[in-house]
Amino acid sequence: MTTTTTKAARLRLAALLAVTGALYLWDLGASGYANQFYAAAAQAGGASWKAFFFGASDAAGAITVDKPPAALWPMGLSVRLFGLGSWAILVPEALMGVAAVGVLYAAVRRHFGEAAGLLAGAAFALTPVAALMFRFDNPDALLCLLMVCAVACVLRTLEAGRTAWLLLAGLCFGLAFLTKTLQAWLILPPLAVLYAVCAPGRPLRRAGQLLLAGLVTVVSGGWWVAVVELWPAGSRPYIGGSQHNSFLELTFGYNGLGRINGNETGSVGGGGHGPGGGGGRWGDTGILRLFGSDMGGQIAWLLPAAFALLVAGLVLTRRAGRTDIRRAAFLAWGGAMLMTFGVFSFMSGIFHQYYNVALAPYVAALIGMGAVLLWERRAFAVLAAVVAGTGGWAYVLLDRTPQWLPWLKWAVLLGGVVAGCALLGARRVPVARVAVALSVTSALAAPLAYTLNTVRTPHGGSIVTAGPAVKGAGRFGGGGGVRMAGRDERFGGQKGAPGGRGAWGAPGGRGPAGPMGKQQRGERASGVPAPGGPGGGMGGLLGGSRVSAAAAAAVQKDASEYRWAAAAVGSQNAASYQLATQVPVMAVGGFNGSDPSPTPRQFEAYVKAGEVHYFIAAGGGEARGGGRGGTESASAGIAAWVAAHFTKITVGGATLYDLTRPVEGR
Repeated sequence: MTTTTTKAARLRLAALLAVTGALYLWDLGASGYANQFYAAAAQAGGASWKAFFFGASDAAGAITVDKPPAALWPMGLSVRLFGLGSWAILVPEALMGVAAVGVLYAAVRRHFGEAAGLLAGAAFALTPVAALMFRFDNPDALLCLLMVCAVACVLRTLEAGRTAWLLLAGLCFGLAFLTKTLQAWLILPPLAVLYAVCAPGRPLRRAGQLLLAGLVTVVSGGWWVAVVELWPAGSRPYIGGSQHNSFLELTFGYNGLGRINGNETGSVGGGGHGPGGGGGRWGDTGILRLFGSDMGGQIAWLLPAAFALLVAGLVLTRRAGRTDIRRAAFLAWGGAMLMTFGVFSFMSGIFHQYYNVALAPYVAALIGMGAVLLWERRAFAVLAAVVAGTGGWAYVLLDRTPQWLPWLKWAVLLGGVVAGCALLGARRVPVARVAVALSVTSALAAPLAYTLNTVRTPHGGSIVTAGPAVKGAGRFGGGGGVRMAGRDERFGGQKGAPGGRGAWGAPGGRGPAGPMGKQQRGERASGVPAPGGPGGGMGGLLGGSRVSAAAAAAVQKDASEYRWAAAAVGSQNAASYQLATQVPVMAVGGFNGSDPSPTPRQFEAYVKAGEVHYFIAAGGGEARGGGRGGTESASAGIAAWVAAHFTKITVGGATLYDLTRPVEGR
């Protein structure tokens, strides 16, 4: 009987993982290179081990991406093994999603049973923002996997106080730091306090274990930082996102405290005006931020239920002993959720909808654990209220997309009410089975529909969102996600671009369209300029530039004779040409075009030494530059110098300056 049950459980787990894999891999190549900023760095890492190590944007090592490189390493290895292509870039991300679902299932099942594990895994896999990011090439996929592993390891060591599991958790946090710097450590404080208070063993032993785990975290996350800071700055890439070529500055500034207070030197500007909910570029801040039009459809479907089940779980386990593992599980997943939710709600700096993927596993774990615990304790009235409330909240969220599946909001509302009523009579076995089926269906139907819409829609650019058009969504921090309209080939990843097809397939030819409300026509809404432009734009933030076959061929010609075949202001613009040609293209000014790399004097030296062939002009046909937010930058001086001193040519709709051909008299 036990063997049969074990085999059945394994089959159900295999089914969960298989469905998750199919969901995340389905038509994956439709998104092309997705975020070309990271795809170009993966291409560079596949061509150069030095670029791989530092996370450089190009194989010649001009500048790094504005994150540490751990998330680029799996993609870079994949490109090295299978050749450049959208599947080589994106399959590692999808597999991370499957692994994260499996780890979450195992962690929840261990203490709450198979049903809880399956429910948690399904809720996680069907969270729209999770489906979005595990099919995309941003660092958030690896970060999410490592956070799930870290919490799971802490729970394992809480069972018997084994140091090895705690050290493994420290390793996860260290690798997560090398993925997305300080965001990785958001949940460290609640987990450390939990272990100090609830772990078995004497207080001094617990303190010693925490110190050892902290040492592992620092070493596993700090070794790369030490190498970068000690490496001679002149022989490594410039640290993108910093103003003084320092990774520590990047960590504690632009990618650290700047995200909290909005003081982000070198970025596109801060966000809300603080806890009062002021409006800003990145959306309103406040306790309701993640429930609003901009964020709700990404993560909030089960968020109210997770809060309710966290409270219920802690109430039901309030009399348990200090080391009770079930209560510790609620505190671990709940503490991680509360800490992340609080920071996301009130941070004033750069904040995008897709960041919410960090919340997805914590919410899903609480759903699985809480629902099963309430069922075991026969708290059917509370469970009925949670299920009915979830149906009502789904109605509210779906009402924000009135033209999309208008019948669904009524179906989930009715399903939630009926399921809640059925739960009230769940003491009878036949009714119980019906109640469970109705409850799970009504709770997951709406996020499933959003997730299927997300999977069927190609996404590209720097700012992406899950699901259909949302009424009332704003720009950038509020619904300005870049989606791809049908088979539009206007931007990046063009079919037929030289060198654009690898062993795993070409990018697919899709390019970013406008925000969700105008996705079918590929237009930008709310006055946000379209990414890139006909001639290779400055745009850069939202997406790359169009690269015609003729322009790509021109850049490729004689590329081996130069360190950089071309240079362009902004990483997205440079990435478009690099991915189309697979030759190094310098990103002047880094991601925003506002980093002081290279300086005008350095760029002039590169040109005089014959190391750069072309300068790719901004959209509109003229070379231009400048920092975001209206500030003058090194890139502006470079662009002006190029326009004044070198011959301008037009190739395939792109404006290039041949840096080997000065204009007469110069």
